[in-house]
Amino acid sequence: MIHILADRPGVHNVYIRQLRDTELQKDRMRFRMNLKRLAVLMGHQISATLDFAQQEVITPLGTTTGAALAQQPVLATILRAGLPMHDGMIEVFDEADNAFVSAYRRYHQGGDFEIEVEYLSSPDLAGRTVILTDPMLATGASMGCVWEALLKRGEPEQLHVVSAIASREGVANAKEMLPANTQFWIGAVDDETTARGYIVPGLGDAGDLAFGSKKS
Repeated sequence: MIHILADRPGVHNVYIRQLRDTELQKDRMRFRMNLKRLAVLMGHQISATLDFAQQEVITPLGTTTGAALAQQPVLATILRAGLPMHDGMIEVFDEADNAFVSAYRRYHQGGDFEIEVEYLSSPDLAGRTVILTDPMLATGASMGCVWEALLKRGEPEQLHVVSAIASREGVANAKEMLPANTQFWIGAVDDETTARGYIVPGLGDAGDLAFGSKKS
């Protein structure tokens, strides 16, 4: 199932506009904050799909019951670009377990690239709900490789993929590589990608905009 926030009215559309704006992108803190705020909104929507149980609560004046997650999700993110959205998710799911994967594009002469996964830190994922954040779902290649890496820690029961901007190609490819019951939560979907796998109009390189340019 694919949930596209831009298809509905709401303040999330303001955050998406600001993320794309080249003038506002000069403020790294604001860029990170908008990714985080978008993730918080998505996190609340994802929470409505999870299972809850009733738990006894002792108040200063008596006893009542309140909701508790039946099982904490695992919040996974792709370093480094995914960190601001991960920060937003952990505000919503503050007791969740966490997983981190380092993945990057290794370019070859002519513009072709392959995805290198260098680092994985994750709890046991067998039977768990995983919420995987990556701001840009461009070709889907990184998402597929990261999913393969996460499977080394067990097969989750449910996967939620969270991205600020995706391309139609990226969504289509990810659907092929990920489990059939994966739910996608995407800010906006753009029609094109460049020969180097960047989304058009997109917003540029989310990692560089959030944390500064890197040496290739």
